[in-house]
Amino acid sequence: MKTRGRTRHQALPASGAAREALREKGQFWTPDWVARAMVRYVLDGGSTVVFDPAVGEGAFLRAAKLVAAELKRPIRLHGTEIDAEVLQKAGTNGLNSDDLSEVRISDFLMETISNTRPAREGLSAIVANPPYIRHHRVPWETKTMLKAYGRSLIGTALDGRAGYHIYFLLCALRRLAPGGRLCFIMPADTVEGVFSSTLWGWIASEYRLDAVIAFAPDATPFPGVDTNAVIFMIRNERPTPEFSWVRCLKPETSDLFDLVGSGFVGGGPSLELHQRTIAEGLSTGLSRSPQAAHDGAFLSDYARVMRGIATGDNDFFFLTRSRAAELEIPNEFLVSAIGRTRDLVGDRDEVTSATMMELEEAGRPTLLFAPDGRALWDFPEPVRRYLEHGESIGVSTRTLIAQRNPWYKMEFREPPPFLFAYLGRRSARFIRNRARVVPLTGFLCVYPKTDDPTVLEFLEAVLSDPRTVANLARVGKSYGDGAIKVEPRALDRLPLPVPALKRTVPEKEVVEQGVLLPL
Repeated sequence: MKTRGRTRHQALPASGAAREALREKGQFWTPDWVARAMVRYVLDGGSTVVFDPAVGEGAFLRAAKLVAAELKRPIRLHGTEIDAEVLQKAGTNGLNSDDLSEVRISDFLMETISNTRPAREGLSAIVANPPYIRHHRVPWETKTMLKAYGRSLIGTALDGRAGYHIYFLLCALRRLAPGGRLCFIMPADTVEGVFSSTLWGWIASEYRLDAVIAFAPDATPFPGVDTNAVIFMIRNERPTPEFSWVRCLKPETSDLFDLVGSGFVGGGPSLELHQRTIAEGLSTGLSRSPQAAHDGAFLSDYARVMRGIATGDNDFFFLTRSRAAELEIPNEFLVSAIGRTRDLVGDRDEVTSATMMELEEAGRPTLLFAPDGRALWDFPEPVRRYLEHGESIGVSTRTLIAQRNPWYKMEFREPPPFLFAYLGRRSARFIRNRARVVPLTGFLCVYPKTDDPTVLEFLEAVLSDPRTVANLARVGKSYGDGAIKVEPRALDRLPLPVPALKRTVPEKEVVEQGVLLPL
């Protein structure tokens, strides 16, 4: 029985401190059943050299060694690794000193960008799980350099929210020899982020996308990690109009390995296989299953979406009722608010006055301290005293708050008729805001284009329809364990299913403020 190998960058379930250390390095470890399938793809291109730009503990190179032996083919193992301590463990994972003789301690990304090794032969078989370091953990100077490199390669700079792993992919593609094969396992934000259309528009025009492998929640390679993984199999050849799209439904089977070896013909009981066009895949999203074109309405036809209020410091601005009383803050500077989706116990689909009373009794914050833009000395003495306290403890210098003028002037939102819980392990959902509270950034605000009661009833029925909720996967960013995140502009594009519209539409047309409900 083969042991389960791990390749750099799967975060193991660990203590908070250990998990944070892994995130800082971008180290998350990939299971052997995935590594074998990925290696099979690059070896089927005929190369006798496999290169891993982020070797880690060596599971990809070990998989390459074992698969090449099964195929009775010679193999040489090359690679780079930035962490010498991690690389030492490769020697205990089925690799000997000869296997690792061509692995260098080096930063593949930086040496490629800086052209310190431009003359090295083209790489004909690249397999990797690149460091997953999200954009907010990348130093500003490094991010500036990466964006400049992306611009030089693609012709336009990628959005600043593109993480380190995106540039690893670009550098690897740049080093891929003509006819060579590349196989990367990456987080779903690679094809779901705001930069993805620019990135994949370029990749699809320059390279041949052979296959995309997605994973059902029960088959995730990274259990317990807030990352939804996707595998990309790419050749440095003329692009073709179609590609294979696979979803793994069960882990730890040989079906994926066998499918790759067959050239994506057939499949297995643990796999879902589709042949898709590049155009449809880019339109729907490469991490998402194929979808028929939507010919009905979208949420933006009936409502506008805004994010909730960003206080910049919830500890200072989001108060319990007892704390507000202790500070003697007048009611005119307090707004009833809700901050967290988990405050709605049991996946509630409405916020009522009773909900807010329960939160107050539980000691949860329910009041937003919302000063206006008047001068400090024009506030009542309790408010002035609290704001001066905020300055003394550095609240005014926090990144978001320091951009305000004055720093304490709070954002304003009308209480939205609907809230949207846009990220969480529990179901993302629309929530009727009967208590007329304002949400913080744990929610999105949904404002119907009219306040006609008939329209609100209509929207409530449509938004709670299971088919509408299912469509969130078509516009959201996917994370581990099936969680999704839907940004405001993506929620605008939420398809409203025609059957739900027809079932819930009022008996008469409602025409008001430019809103026409379809019959």
